[in-house]
Amino acid sequence: MITFPNAKINIGLNVVEKRPDGYHNLETIFYPVKLADALEVVDAEETAFSSSGIEIDATAENNLVYKAYSLLAGDFDLPPVKMHLHKVIPFGAGLGGGSADAAFALKMLNDYFALGLTTTQLEDYAARIGADCPFFIQNKPTFAHGIGDQFKPVNLDLSAYEIVIVKPPFSVGTPQAYQNIVPAKPEFNLLQIDQLPIEDWKSVVKNDFEKSVFPQFPEIENLKEKLYDAGAVYASMSGSGSAVFGIFRHLPTNLDKYLPKGIFIYR
Repeated sequence: MITFPNAKINIGLNVVEKRPDGYHNLETIFYPVKLADALEVVDAEETAFSSSGIEIDATAENNLVYKAYSLLAGDFDLPPVKMHLHKVIPFGAGLGGGSADAAFALKMLNDYFALGLTTTQLEDYAARIGADCPFFIQNKPTFAHGIGDQFKPVNLDLSAYEIVIVKPPFSVGTPQAYQNIVPAKPEFNLLQIDQLPIEDWKSVVKNDFEKSVFPQFPEIENLKEKLYDAGAVYASMSGSGSAVFGIFRHLPTNLDKYLPKGIFIYR
């Protein structure tokens, strides 16, 4: 059995307040995009995990796909399987690739072994892996709040547009992204985004991490500006970076000419 875990982008990201436990409450919209990994499961004599594509700097046992299998194996008598992940979604980019892999592994194993788990049960398992992991169970446009682990459906359809994701050849660590962040109440309610023409997003739909990340990594701010130069109706950093996305009505035929060399481009 094979499945294709897709990435997400963050449309707007407001750091609302710091919590007593040291974490921050956020508000954002998770939007699924086409960029995807490939995950295959086959019968085996003993459980094993392997990968190809982008190199994964972790042991098999620490990979989130393997953790998803282990979670289910703790509650069900699962036969051994071999899991192979072909990694395309870059790490440290704000695209949720690891969470997507884990969530899709849960869904695929549920089907593969006919476990009969409901959507709610799968989301409960996913929440034990990561805060944003449950989003990928239903994989629909979602308003996320809390620490990014509480969800509401949002009516947002960008299928008439082209979404381009660009990433510099480096990542941004979460501690770096949180440097100099000052939590504040957002000026715009992201739950109302479907009432706002996309041409008006630029002035009100903000990613608060840009205030912290751009001074540290001006290359990322430059990528955002280049996407606007190329004709994007909206552009933003995704999550805490380092990937930036642009939403286009029509892609320019010479998009590459707008971007610096060494930039990864995903369409």
